[in-house]
Amino acid sequence: MSTTDQGKTKLYIGPAGWSYKDWVGPVYPPGKRIDQLVMIARYFNCIELNSSFYRVPGERLVQSWVRRLSDTPDFTLTVKVWQRFTHERKGNSDEAKRFIHSFDLLLERGQVGAFLLQFPWSFRNDTDTRQLLERLASWFDGYPTAVELRHGSWNTSEALQLLSESGLAFCNIDQPVIGNSIPPTTYVTDERLGYIRLHGRNRRNWFRENAGRDERYDYLYNDRELEEWRKRASHLMNKVHTLFVITNNHFRGQALANAFQLRFLLEERKPPIPHTLTSAFPALQNIAAPAATQGDFFDIT
Repeated sequence: MSTTDQGKTKLYIGPAGWSYKDWVGPVYPPGKRIDQLVMIARYFNCIELNSSFYRVPGERLVQSWVRRLSDTPDFTLTVKVWQRFTHERKGNSDEAKRFIHSFDLLLERGQVGAFLLQFPWSFRNDTDTRQLLERLASWFDGYPTAVELRHGSWNTSEALQLLSESGLAFCNIDQPVIGNSIPPTTYVTDERLGYIRLHGRNRRNWFRENAGRDERYDYLYNDRELEEWRKRASHLMNKVHTLFVITNNHFRGQALANAFQLRFLLEERKPPIPHTLTSAFPALQNIAAPAATQGDFFDIT
């Protein structure tokens, strides 16, 4: 699938991650050897890389991604930055340089669309955190970089000005709005880059202490909610050169179902959708391209 253009804006839509055990069945056919990355890259034009949040990828792993994406040159990864910088707040400029350059093979091919600094709700607006953002901006200077801020203390004109002056793009998010949480927005602080992340609205489990990852992100957006984000995405597309729309409500493939629906709404044409997914989410049958154009899964030999 090639990049979609609306005016001068490049639109990328895709999920956060691709390797989930609970996707076997609703997404990946059980009992088949599927290259999951390659399969997703044949249906979407981007994926947000999650594994980089936990560790710096080794050279062999990056070489593997380059090789497996060689047949989809228009496909782009966004890179979730190592948690050492965002959650632990312990990184330094040398570590940032090493992290960035671990992706050189993909950067040289133009297959890294952005870096994402994703901060937790506990990351609040104060002197220390503002200084950290300024340091990170200097370390990632020259690379389109988005910042996800979840706490409502960042929802100020002064915070937006800080990001703008630092060359950082504000990441507009959808999350359960509980207490002092940032609601849905359409902020632009860097005209090079727009970024949207949809986490779902699972209010019951979002802040529940013992809830696991799957429980927090177990949510399927309905048509009305997706239409709200279609409008927001269209608004952003009039203001930025590149827009990424990432679905992170990953449990049991719901992120893919909603990503296909957003493709239909924003691209205004029916996309090919895997048969397993239309079976798991029958509503997708109404927006899927004719069966003859769907394409099938493939075995790795």
